[in-house]
Parts: sequence; structure tokens; C-alpha cells
Amino acid sequence: MADTLSMHIEGFDEFDKVDFDKTKVRAGFREAGKIVTGRAQMLLALGKGQEGYPTNRTGALLHAISFRVSRSGFMVRVMPNMPAGAKEYYPAYLHYGVRQGARVTKLAPGQGLGRSNRRARGGRVEALAARKLTGWRIAPRDNYIVDALQDSAQEVKDVLAAALGRALRPK
Repeated sequence: MADTLSMHIEGFDEFDKVDFDKTKVRAGFREAGKIVTGRAQMLLALGKGQEGYPTNRTGALLHAISFRVSRSGFMVRVMPNMPAGAKEYYPAYLHYGVRQGARVTKLAPGQGLGRSNRRARGGRVEALAARKLTGWRIAPRDNYIVDALQDSAQEVKDVLAAALGRALRPK
């Protein structure tokens, strides 16, 4: 989920030094985070596996999407957190996918040769070759958070521009 998308707000380039009220800036970024988070949750809930989004079965991924404003207050990050009780960070598996089939493991009892239950000569090589031919075990899914930001980009820009305008202190 390394995709990042940055936005540029017009109208604040002509200032040499700007004095901001950070609380108002943070409030604006919090509002922008709420907008993108809500849109991402909606895309995931209504997508139901269509349009390349993951299927929402238990709602754990849906509830894991949250935002966090940076310490400086000039950035917000929207991402799925690791759901409670999960062993792995599976949103990464959903976005990037998992290639090939299951790992080649030990043979079941009685399936191999001799007392030590070994594979026949070249059996492991054949199993590895068959594994590579299976393609995607989990196909990559679309990034619903980037899509949510692109869908609500104008609303986010308006909210941030208004917050930055309120945060400016006259000198």
C-alpha cells in the first residue's frame, strides 16, 4: 500500500513567511481524513468484490480503515490498520496479491518411497514447476483508498483551502 497521492492547494504560494494557527490546520486535515475514510469505506462496502475491490465478508477490513493526522498537523494518512486478532497484515496481500500456489510440503504418510517417505527422484522439481504454473493465488485488488481520494479530491481541496484560510494569522 505504498501508493501515495499528494495534492497542491493554490493561493498560498505568494507568502514568504506564514504564521498559522496549527489547531485550525489540524482540524482541517482531520475533516479531510474523515471525508476520505468515509468514501473508502463506502467504496469497499458497496463494491462487494466488483470493480477489483476486495469482498467485504466480515467487515473487519471495513472497520480497520482509519486516518491519522501527523504530529506537525500538515499531513493526514488514511490506511487500513491491522484488524484485531489478525495474524498478518492482510490489506497488503489484497493490494499486491500472492503469486503461485501452495508451498511444496512433506508428503502425506504412505505417499512417498521407502521407510523415510521420500519423493521420487525429480519429484520436488516437478512439484515446484507445477506450483509456478498456477498463476495468482490471490489476485491483486484495486486500491480503494486512492480511488476514494481521487473521487473526493475537490471536496478535500475545498476543506483544506478553507482551513488554511482560517488558520492564517495577519502580521
